[in-house]
Amino acid sequence: MFSETQRLAATGASLAYHHAEALGPARGILLISHGLAEHSKRYRGFAEAMAARGYHVYAHDHRGHGETTAPDAPIGRFARRGGVDRVIGDVLAMRAYATMRHPGLPVILFGHSMGGLIALNAAVTAPADFNAVAVWNSNFAVGLAGRAAQAILLAERMLKGSDVPSGLLPKLTFAAWGKSIAGRRTAFDWLSRLPGEVDKYIADPLCGFDASVSLWLDLFELTFRAPQKLQLDRLPRDLPIHLVGGGEDPATERGKAVLWLSNHLKARGFSRISTEIYQDMRHESLNEIGADAATAAFADWCDEAVARFQTAKS
Repeated sequence: MFSETQRLAATGASLAYHHAEALGPARGILLISHGLAEHSKRYRGFAEAMAARGYHVYAHDHRGHGETTAPDAPIGRFARRGGVDRVIGDVLAMRAYATMRHPGLPVILFGHSMGGLIALNAAVTAPADFNAVAVWNSNFAVGLAGRAAQAILLAERMLKGSDVPSGLLPKLTFAAWGKSIAGRRTAFDWLSRLPGEVDKYIADPLCGFDASVSLWLDLFELTFRAPQKLQLDRLPRDLPIHLVGGGEDPATERGKAVLWLSNHLKARGFSRISTEIYQDMRHESLNEIGADAATAAFADWCDEAVARFQTAKS
């Protein structure tokens, strides 16, 4: 059952993960990469819906999140050093475990927000390991503002160290996004228009924590690394890539960052880019009004990607 926490000892961490078994004949494997300051158990509804469509679903807590433990990764930090490579290594370890349990099935990697940053970076790191990639509500288009944020973080690291929460980045991100919602009820209304979903996030002790300076620096490394030509050139140009954004999501400039990534990939010759901006949605597309329809559309896209894989295989 997805609600049960299981563990995988890999890459120096004890990865907490959740699994939903495919119902009926299995079509493929879906790996879920969650967002910043949350955890994998929040994806239960999505996982069960995808399992009902014939996908074995695995979702693990990243280092510094949820119930995953590692000697150098307390809540709010990937690692003392090399956090980007370690968190990508964990994704690849979960992929290896899932394919060992379900050999011969295509693997689809799904990432939300920070998880989308990790997912695209994992794909360019191990391009032969994934048959399709989905990046939802992620912002790779941070530009000069992102470089300025990096400079702020480097100054914070020099002044107070890397293992303490950043003083400025939460104000420039979470707090600013919250203030951008007119008539907001809470500081986290930028996540969803559904009050119940927002309240569950606020009440969850594993959500909403402050990220360390080192984690923020790792996030910007992920943001700038994957879109580089040298990285993208590792991927097959016919790799199915599914992009989703919310037209009222302040974390992606109301979907503009998602469109930027779509155009960026197309300009580099990727031929199977699927892009959807749900105009009224905020940041958490899976916890929003219309989430069921978005999930069904995603499942249809997965079925098409799997069908093409099976045709190519035969």
